[in-house]
Amino acid sequence: MPDRRYRQKGYQDSARSSRSGPPSGGFPGRLEGGPRGRGSETNRAEVFRCKGCGEKAAPEFPVDALCRRCGAALHACAQCRHFDTGAPRQCRQPVPAVISSKTARNDCALFEPILVADLTGSKAGGTPDQARSAFDKLFDKK
Repeated sequence: MPDRRYRQKGYQDSARSSRSGPPSGGFPGRLEGGPRGRGSETNRAEVFRCKGCGEKAAPEFPVDALCRRCGAALHACAQCRHFDTGAPRQCRQPVPAVISSKTARNDCALFEPILVADLTGSKAGGTPDQARSAFDKLFDKK
């Protein structure tokens, strides 16, 4: 009886299993929330978005800043890039004291806002008449 079921060349080869990690060239780091695949390495604007409502805010804000749309505290654990529900004390950094409410404002010195790629693109503006005239112009209708 064979020791493994499939004997195709390359299946469970020792050379393949010893290799781990990215290729020697490595891959560029992907921005959290950024696209995957072709075109992901293009320069995109990095913005801070409120976790509650998605409103854009400046990445540099005072400790007591609130979201313009929903009123959530921006300097809170839930808005930090180190926040991780699976980590001890729900933070990937060694925090000196437990912060009980993750959505309330705090004075944590390790706070860094989450920056995500701005994938909204340009918004269509104008009136329907302008859109119709642009369509007609595109196809040379008079």
